[in-house]
Amino acid sequence: MAKDAQGHELTGASAAAAALFDEAVRAYTLNYGDTNAILAKVEAESPDCAMVGILRGWLLAVTNDPGFVATAREHLAGLDGAGMNAREQALLDAACHTAAGRWQSATAVLDRHLMDYPHDLVGLQSALRIDNFQGRFHQAAARGARALPFWSDNQPGYGIMLSFYGFGLEEAGDYAQAEAMLREAAALEPYGYWPHHGISHVLEMTGRPEEGIDWMESRQTFWDTAENANRVHIWWHKSLYHVELGQYDRALAIYDNEVAQYVRPVGTSMCNPTALLWRLETLSCEPGDRWAPVFAKWQGKANGRTSPFNDVHYAMTALRAGERTAYDSHLAVMRETAANGTELAPAYGKLAVPVAEAMADFADGHYAEAAERLLSVRGDLARLGGSIAQRDLVDWTLTVAASRAGLPGVARSMANERLAARPDSAVNRHFLEEARAIAV
Repeated sequence: MAKDAQGHELTGASAAAAALFDEAVRAYTLNYGDTNAILAKVEAESPDCAMVGILRGWLLAVTNDPGFVATAREHLAGLDGAGMNAREQALLDAACHTAAGRWQSATAVLDRHLMDYPHDLVGLQSALRIDNFQGRFHQAAARGARALPFWSDNQPGYGIMLSFYGFGLEEAGDYAQAEAMLREAAALEPYGYWPHHGISHVLEMTGRPEEGIDWMESRQTFWDTAENANRVHIWWHKSLYHVELGQYDRALAIYDNEVAQYVRPVGTSMCNPTALLWRLETLSCEPGDRWAPVFAKWQGKANGRTSPFNDVHYAMTALRAGERTAYDSHLAVMRETAANGTELAPAYGKLAVPVAEAMADFADGHYAEAAERLLSVRGDLARLGGSIAQRDLVDWTLTVAASRAGLPGVARSMANERLAARPDSAVNRHFLEEARAIAV
């Protein structure tokens, strides 16, 4: 039976199909290239290759987009697991859990599976994507620590494996080891999204925005291409470096010229323009008529049931676009999800709903109420989803709300906390100045 580059048997695949499937795996794990187009070639060569249907299901499920996730459920339900090997069955089971919103169950299946199949890049990438949904990217560090001793540095995909591990280390706060590993991964896989993305996070979290801009610009030919499925998020990171330097006009220019242009109207991708525009508006950057187009692109991409992280960003967009009826309807569905007893219900009830309510308080000028709501959820915020840098939007809003509400203790405390991590940040210094002003 034909095997992939990492030595896994591929049910129903010829040797030629296996070689093509390796290209599809690289596209999926690098976030670079058209995975579906390559899978069509695999299917044409070997119509019975089981991994074609499984990987197509994963591609749909990890969009975190209501329409595509619904299609994933239908697609995966039509796959016949009979004749699949153990690896393929585990990946199918985890994909079915993911498409059904059972992310914890999916992660449990994958983590157990990867203990027996540590070279499975499809499983490693899929687990990392589900980590995103649950705000637990740091688990990729533990997963990497388990797997890496089974790898050799001359094995196909080694740089991809390093990038997953390195990003997990960054989210776990081990910035030095993460940076070393991610730079090695970037050298091995220069077009890979994950190594570049991971270093973007390291430089952001360690307060090195000038270096971050230099890094971005020196490697722009690798990441700023149509083949990079998530280049909008890399532009988002570059804009944050300019924000940290107090160069708000340059960050807004990136919003206009790159973020708004390259955002894909798919699930989590839509969070990029919302998060950046919200931050800039809190810094007194005039949004003009920018919110309405973002709201229009969000339509059909959040439903109050699929993603706590995305649903909060949709709610924020509706508020800023002046679409209060849409916000109210969306919040009502989020509250229903919070009470439906599914695996996602706790994240909605304890985090997404109160954060969305706090954002409405903030938009309405009820800053004290917003601050108190956000303070109440800080301890468990990771379950909202996203990375540490993405979830910082909540603390950012809390800090601004506290100053505007005239809560000097809260405002000063939040500014001090932020400055301790990034003392050279122009934004954090601005927050401290505002906190001191209300304490006079």
